[in-house]
Amino acid sequence: MSNTSNKVPMGQKIAFGVGMLANQMFPAAMGIFMVVLVQDLGFPGWMWGVIFFAPRAFDAVLDPIMGYISDNTRSRWGRRRQYVLIGALIMGISFAFLWQLYRENSVAYNFTYVMLWSFVFYLGLTIFGVPYVSMGYEMSDDYHERTNVMAISQWIGQWAWVIAPWFWVIMYDPSWFPTADEATRTLAVWVAVVFTLCAMAPAIFIKSESTKDREDYEPLNLSGIFGSLKNIALGFKEAFSSVPFRRLCIATFLIFNGFNTIASFTFFVIKSHLFNDDASAVGVWPTLFGSVGALITTFLVIPIVAWMSKSLGKKRAFILSQGISIIGYVLLWFLMIPGKPYMFLFALPFHSFGIGGLFTIMMSMTSDVLDIDELNTGKRREGVFGAIYWWMVKLGFAFAGALSGLILTAVNYQSGAGAQPEGAVDGLRMFFSGLPIVCTLIAIAVMWNYKVDENYAKEVRAKLDQRKSETAQ
Repeated sequence: MSNTSNKVPMGQKIAFGVGMLANQMFPAAMGIFMVVLVQDLGFPGWMWGVIFFAPRAFDAVLDPIMGYISDNTRSRWGRRRQYVLIGALIMGISFAFLWQLYRENSVAYNFTYVMLWSFVFYLGLTIFGVPYVSMGYEMSDDYHERTNVMAISQWIGQWAWVIAPWFWVIMYDPSWFPTADEATRTLAVWVAVVFTLCAMAPAIFIKSESTKDREDYEPLNLSGIFGSLKNIALGFKEAFSSVPFRRLCIATFLIFNGFNTIASFTFFVIKSHLFNDDASAVGVWPTLFGSVGALITTFLVIPIVAWMSKSLGKKRAFILSQGISIIGYVLLWFLMIPGKPYMFLFALPFHSFGIGGLFTIMMSMTSDVLDIDELNTGKRREGVFGAIYWWMVKLGFAFAGALSGLILTAVNYQSGAGAQPEGAVDGLRMFFSGLPIVCTLIAIAVMWNYKVDENYAKEVRAKLDQRKSETAQ
């Protein structure tokens, strides 16, 4: 797509945002449903870790290839839309099948079943996600409008994290379903149907110019794609050699990895620490942790971060937002008080600045870096850069999954136990607060010398516009 202009129509922003809702709902629901594997189906920690890691690692490996395909597609529909549509369908269908699990089956059978369908699901997520994110990068060439586009999309996308935690209530309330695995089987179908339609919205409503006659694109026949692996590796190397882009990727990996590692423990920390391993007493508290945090992100954090970005600059806004999130993680250690579960709610306004600040700013900063790359290379490579950036996100997901399994095993947390071994819950809590603090501090250090500010971005944009004007003459 090449519909680049300073101002993006609101309808286009909303269509992109609806896609973001799907892009976030499927992983959010996946994280919620994963609890069933340990809590109800008897999966040990190492199985949890493998299921989290292996399909996501596969997904991450495919991303650069999909970026290359997306960047070089010749069609009357442009480079992206058809992949967004196809990926949405694969993602939705496989998600519904993935969670058709029964406790009557053996742990080994359920483990194999989940693994196989997870690979199909993440294949669909790659086909959908890489072109979808690239569409966002192409929507505007204005420094602040890019932040506005991403802020609106993140605002809409955050509703996934408001909605998804309520699945816990449905799953563990016997008035809804007799067992959590039965609840998951039904909920997965509803999630698949509704959010597949949402995922299709960008493909339907965001228009694109035909690329059918582009002669500067690489061939996409089978031999060409496999023969392009060297070029993909070269493109990856070139993109990652950009110091500003490398800083964005490393910081994103650290913050996202830290956040998601401990996010998967939320249910277990609340159940075991606040309610002494009584799952029936947990009630809505895990749900409130996720949904209240997401509501704060939606209505407070994203608008504030967008304002900070415009007033202070993107780098300062990033550092400040992540510093606030560290306060939240510290408070989560002190405010997780047995008998007073409501106390942790006071930590959430601070905690929510982490992920909310990260994606509101970082995707906009990536668009700025794309301009620099185009100025230096003469190529516009949204697909490659988008694939690499989200490769780091997904690699963070994968490592978070593997790390969460290792942590559960290391602290000797017992799945489905009526009481945990001594030290297991305290160990889990130390990781719950400490790991994201360490990751965030390192990320801030990485971004401290980031050089791309508004003036520099405008200079680059002006040079690109001049070059295009001279070429057109």
